[in-house]
Amino acid sequence: MAIKITDACINCGACEPECPNSAIYEGAIDWRWKDKTKLSGHITFPDGTEADADTYNEAVSDEVYYIVSGKCTECKGFHEEPQCKAVCPVDCCIDDPDHRETDEVLLDRQKFMHNA
Repeated sequence: MAIKITDACINCGACEPECPNSAIYEGAIDWRWKDKTKLSGHITFPDGTEADADTYNEAVSDEVYYIVSGKCTECKGFHEEPQCKAVCPVDCCIDDPDHRETDEVLLDRQKFMHNA
């Protein structure tokens, strides 16, 4: 499952540099698949969906930091636990019940984004 940031976020920014996938963005900042990954140009994801890794996508939140669920691997392949949860001073990085995924899916995503 991916992690999400609740509206209890105090916008301290502690989580953003800890994310090995650059899945965390400041509120109102647009995001790209290529940020901090090896993805570039036209990409086809393992599930068959396609995207342009270089194109900016609309921010998920305008007010607080947010996590792009499709880039979140819960730090699988990098760390023993999600680093955003470990550094958040207000415990607003929580499991996202809308994006439940197996460890295998998360590890496959990590390999796809970083071994492209």
